[in-house]
Amino acid sequence: MTKLHELHEHGQSIWVDYIRRDFLAQGELQALIDQGVRGVTSNPTIFEKAIVSSADYDPDLRQLVAEGASVDAIYEALVLADIARAADILHPLYAESDGGDGYISLEVSPTLAHDTAGTIAEARRLHAALGRPNVMIKVPATAEGIPAITDLIGVGISINVTLIFSLAQYEAVAEAYMLGLERRAAAGEALDRIASVASFFVSRVDTAVDQLLAQQGLEELQGQAAIANARLAYARFKELFSGPRWAALAALGAAPQRPLWASTGTKNPRLPDTRYVDSLIGPHTVNTVPPATLTAFLDHGAVAATLEQGVAEAHALFAQLAGHGIDLGAVTRQLQDEGVASFAASFEALMASIAAKRAQLEG
Repeated sequence: MTKLHELHEHGQSIWVDYIRRDFLAQGELQALIDQGVRGVTSNPTIFEKAIVSSADYDPDLRQLVAEGASVDAIYEALVLADIARAADILHPLYAESDGGDGYISLEVSPTLAHDTAGTIAEARRLHAALGRPNVMIKVPATAEGIPAITDLIGVGISINVTLIFSLAQYEAVAEAYMLGLERRAAAGEALDRIASVASFFVSRVDTAVDQLLAQQGLEELQGQAAIANARLAYARFKELFSGPRWAALAALGAAPQRPLWASTGTKNPRLPDTRYVDSLIGPHTVNTVPPATLTAFLDHGAVAATLEQGVAEAHALFAQLAGHGIDLGAVTRQLQDEGVASFAASFEALMASIAAKRAQLEG
C-alpha cells in the first residue's frame, strides 16, 4: 500500500495533472494507477508542452498532413487520440469504483471561455466524438461558463469545472451543477452516472496574495491565504451538499460535486514541496498533482485528516487581509482572467506550432 492508497482511505482521490503520448504508450500511467493514482487531468498548457517539445506525435502528424488535414483537424486528432487512450487505460478503475473515479478531463477551447453557446456546442461535440463514460469535459467557471455547466449536466455530460479561485465563483458553480441535475430529474432522466468536480486553484492564490503582502512588509502572513481559501471552500461544500434540496437529488442517485484542488505544485521555494497536498486532505475531495509533486508526496508526504483544521483561523486570516486593504475578491477575479488568458495563449501557441510543422512537412 502506498500513501496514495492511504489518502483514498481518508476519502481523497489523487489524480495526476499530466498527459503525453509516451506516458500512455510506455505504461507509465498504468504504473501510477497501480500506485494509487485514480484519474488524469489535462489542459492546453500540458498539451502544448507535450506536442511541441517531443517527437512522439510526428508520425501521426505526417499522416494527417499527407491526408490534407487542416490545423484544427490535426490538433483535434492528436488530442482526442490521447484522451481516448487514457480513458481506456482508466476504464477498469472507473468500473471498479462504480463511476467514482477513473476519469480523464479534456478542456473545451479556451477561446470559448466567454462564449456560452460555443462552449455548449463544443462540449457536446467532444463528448460525442470520444464516446466514453469516463471522460469529463472541462468548462471554465467564467460568467459565461456557468450556464453552460447547467446545460451540459442537464444532458448527462460529466463536467470538470476549472479556474475557480473564490468562494463566490465556487457557489455559482455548485448552484449550476444542482440546477442541471434538477432539470435532468424533471425530464425523467437518470442522475446516477453523472460526475462533476469543482476545480479550485490553490497555489496561484498564494503567489498573488504574497506579492501584495510583501509590498507592505507583512511576510509573516505569506503562504497562508491559499490553504485558508480552500478550507473555507470545503466548509461551504459541506453546507451546500446537505439539507433537503441535496437530499432529494441524492435520493435519485446523484453524486456530490467533489471539490478538486488544482495548481497544487508549490511555487514558493520557501514552502514545503508537498504543502498543497498535506494540508488539504479530507473526504469527498480530489487533488490533481503535477508529476514532481506526486513523486515528492510518495517520498515524504504526510497523510492525515487536515482539511477541516483551522477553519476559524482561516476566517481570521481573511479579516486580517481585508484590514490591510487586500481585496481577495479583486485578486481572485484577476487570477481567473489571467488563467483564461494563459490557457488561451498556450492554445494559440500550440496551433501556431502545428501550423509551422504542417507547412514544413508540406514543403
